[in-house]
Amino acid sequence: MNHSAEFQFEGGRDGVLLIHGLTGTPTEMRMVGKGLNRAGFTVVGVRLAGHCGSEDDLLATTWEDWYASVEAAADELRGRVDRVFVAGLSMGALLALRLAAMRPGWVDGVGVYGATFRYDGWSIGWTGRLSFLLPIFKRLGIGRGRSFIEQPPYGIRDERLRAQVSAAMFSGDSEAAGLPGNPWHALAEMVKLSRDVRRRLPDVMAPCFIAHAADDDVASVANADLVARRVRGPIEMLLLADSYHMITIDRERRTLIERTADFFGRIARDARPVRMAA
Repeated sequence: MNHSAEFQFEGGRDGVLLIHGLTGTPTEMRMVGKGLNRAGFTVVGVRLAGHCGSEDDLLATTWEDWYASVEAAADELRGRVDRVFVAGLSMGALLALRLAAMRPGWVDGVGVYGATFRYDGWSIGWTGRLSFLLPIFKRLGIGRGRSFIEQPPYGIRDERLRAQVSAAMFSGDSEAAGLPGNPWHALAEMVKLSRDVRRRLPDVMAPCFIAHAADDDVASVANADLVARRVRGPIEMLLLADSYHMITIDRERRTLIERTADFFGRIARDARPVRMAA
């Protein structure tokens, strides 16, 4: 297994687990990780099973494998810190929410970045909107070699950054930038994951910081609203006006980092006296 794309930044007794998106890599979470580490957190960026390799590596895994990567990384981090926060981008946000629903005792707060239950952003063509059919195609063995190739602007509003990322993506450097397309069968797993997590949202009691680009090209703000409506813990929302889907690397990433550090920091501070009294 290639673990070189994962990252760890040692910090204090509050830990943050960061989760990348489908066909993405830990690199898309790295700048947020560095920023949170500067704010005092111990940070781990997980690499999801099947990611950072070839399309075949990805197609050999299921959403349950991706979630298992998250649970294993969270369990390892728990052994080193007093509190665990978890934040994810896109599909990573769904995996973060699932961890909070399944392991309420492990998760003290959730960062929900660009949550993607449905590909309904403005850059997604009609084929993307039919993705709910993909689990049926997968079951029937249809379209194993097919992918939806990502369309400009690739979730990035900043043109210079967009040019760099798309060049890396199409150069075959899947460890740095991820795969250039979303294989149909991997998307079929993503659809199944989103159905599972949607059902479990009422089990999320941990406070949620929900951040989304107002003009998200991949997943509309309706995805953020769904989380805000269904989870049962306290929520805080941040709508970013100058970013597209990849808010962890786009123009307002500093705002995202500051607000996340502030949100998790307040939870940690509120928790401290209680722990001491017990």
